[in-house]
Amino acid sequence: MSGSFIQSSDPEDRAAGAIMGAFVGDALGLGPHWYYDLAVLRRDYSDWITTYVDPKPGRYHSDLKAGQLSQGGIILRLMLRSLVERGGYDEADFCRRIDEEIFPLLNGMPVNGPGGYTQQSIRDAWRKRVQQNLPWGVQTTGGPADTTEAIGRTLALAVRYAFQPLEMAAAISSNTRLTQNDETVVALTVAYGAVLGLLVQGDKLDGSLSSKLLRLARARKLPFHTMAHTDLHPPQKDRPLESGYFVSPDALLTPSYVAGAAADPDVRIEPAWKVSIVYGMTCAIYHQLPAAYHLAARFPNDFELAVLHAVNGGGENQARAVLTGALVGAQTGLSGIPRRFLDGLAETGMLQRLAMDVASKVGASLAADGVKNPEY
Repeated sequence: MSGSFIQSSDPEDRAAGAIMGAFVGDALGLGPHWYYDLAVLRRDYSDWITTYVDPKPGRYHSDLKAGQLSQGGIILRLMLRSLVERGGYDEADFCRRIDEEIFPLLNGMPVNGPGGYTQQSIRDAWRKRVQQNLPWGVQTTGGPADTTEAIGRTLALAVRYAFQPLEMAAAISSNTRLTQNDETVVALTVAYGAVLGLLVQGDKLDGSLSSKLLRLARARKLPFHTMAHTDLHPPQKDRPLESGYFVSPDALLTPSYVAGAAADPDVRIEPAWKVSIVYGMTCAIYHQLPAAYHLAARFPNDFELAVLHAVNGGGENQARAVLTGALVGAQTGLSGIPRRFLDGLAETGMLQRLAMDVASKVGASLAADGVKNPEY
């Protein structure tokens, strides 16, 4: 663990830190994206990447420069603009912006479009909307991709509704299903949002966080069934599954299991970038989330170490850095993100204004409630 835990005391600072942490992670991963051969990664970028770097010719994002955003970062920016201009989540407005600002720039090929690469789930949604003229919706545009693609944009919803978990879960679930309709992927995406929301509230990513998430589920503030018992006694009666609820609360348990391992002196991953090897280097959400939870729990007050270990692990290091950057940024706050990362980020002034605009709404919702952690 990286020293004693020092957390930002300002919820607006934490909210802005989560958003800017995601943007920093996205841009840090742009140059060294998708190196599965770590020897080649080290050859191209030395033993330790410390800052934004240009993509190498012939690789992913090769037309972009250090500090710029990938398509995932561009869509996150689009989501933030919608939230700011509409005053909250407006799904029709979000879909209109995708139709008008993203889809006209795509041609259905992977190495194409804003940011230099378009993920499978976005390509599939483009085909259904543009080529088949289908309406937006879970039964029409959502597909089976098992990636963290939706988290990259819905983390903004987790921040915006950090103190309103029921509204947050509904918005994230609905937005995720626009491009990904696998129920396990949706559950894991909502669970990540719930974790990020608690960190913005001021909680720690530790062994007790999952208990708080389960209390929210039992209070029907998160859409997870909670039939699982932790006292080892069998349930006394059956409870039928309800529509709109995920089949189990297991996605809410993972964060504390991983955080407990990160804090356990008998469980060490050294150096920390090897989380990519332990949990998996691929794009799959079930590989990405444990690695991000581990790094965010291990380095809760050291944004730089957390995101650099995420990037230097190779593989789908951009998504890993985005998820980690948001989680750690929510703990350190925007004030805890090193200045050089903010200064080196393309369009940093505009991105920070968007982050602060959304963060101000989080502060306003907290002021209206009048108490910390009002949902439990």
